[in-house]
Amino acid sequence: MTIDTTIKDLLANQAMPKQVKIVEVGPRDGLQNEVPLGLEDKLGLKDKVALINSLSQTGLTVIESGSFVSPKWVPQMAGSAEIYGLINQINGISYPALTPNMKGYELAKQAGVKEVAIFGAASESFSQKNINCSIAESLQRFEPIMQQAKLDGIKVRGYVSCVLGCPYEGDIDVSKVAEVAKTLYRMGCYEISLGDTIGVGTPAKAQAMLAEVAKQVPMEHLAIHFHDTYGQALANIYACLQLGVSVIDSAVAGLGGCPYAKGASGNVATEDVVYMLNGLNIEHGVDLTKLAQTGAEICKALGKVSNSKVANALLASS
Repeated sequence: MTIDTTIKDLLANQAMPKQVKIVEVGPRDGLQNEVPLGLEDKLGLKDKVALINSLSQTGLTVIESGSFVSPKWVPQMAGSAEIYGLINQINGISYPALTPNMKGYELAKQAGVKEVAIFGAASESFSQKNINCSIAESLQRFEPIMQQAKLDGIKVRGYVSCVLGCPYEGDIDVSKVAEVAKTLYRMGCYEISLGDTIGVGTPAKAQAMLAEVAKQVPMEHLAIHFHDTYGQALANIYACLQLGVSVIDSAVAGLGGCPYAKGASGNVATEDVVYMLNGLNIEHGVDLTKLAQTGAEICKALGKVSNSKVANALLASS
């Protein structure tokens, strides 16, 4: 089987990375799905700003901080423009925002955002139900953003959803994932994040998917974004590290979830990822103690217990 041969070749020729970049998505992807609809006031602007400022002190270099979408569709992300005006932006740290359309891009630019993110899906059903258009149509909508961002000198990151499974279609053909990722890369996205949106992936499937995408997009331009619904996220990350991926998306305290997956417990916790990387002697630059404290603070504001096993263990022993 071609995929198996590709994996063997990658394992034979690619050592684990010596250094990993962690993309912290808690303030956007985490909080967006953490606060139930109708309870947007549960977490105030002050809490969101405090979270981002605290994360900025942990050694993280990328903190996804907002989403310029219509408050009608995602009320949890209302106030993103105000957030960018209030946070203490530190040199050397990127604070990207999600911009699903040209209007969102323009609002983000007005707020001083220096990096934006766009997203496509590897599932036609998910694309239709989530944004009411086909995959091809969704990608076409991003062309004006890519053109303007190039003129403005703003970096664009691409996301691909449902790379290991869809709540409507089930298993997803890895060739479809590779096709969407290749399109985003050719459009000008400097990095493509591969998302297991509903958290159903397992290590072998994660490796097979990554190996197939790496045929179309250089590994150094790929990132992994795994949810932990079935407790497989860390194992999936480890499997992909073996193939040479060096960018990992995660959320402090395991914030998040997915409204399309029953029982989804959220993104993989950044604390758990950092602890694993420490054990593998892979550099990442993040202070685990400060990170766990930050997670505890946002969980207190949310009135919930952290989803990070590492953070809970550390705080219980301190």
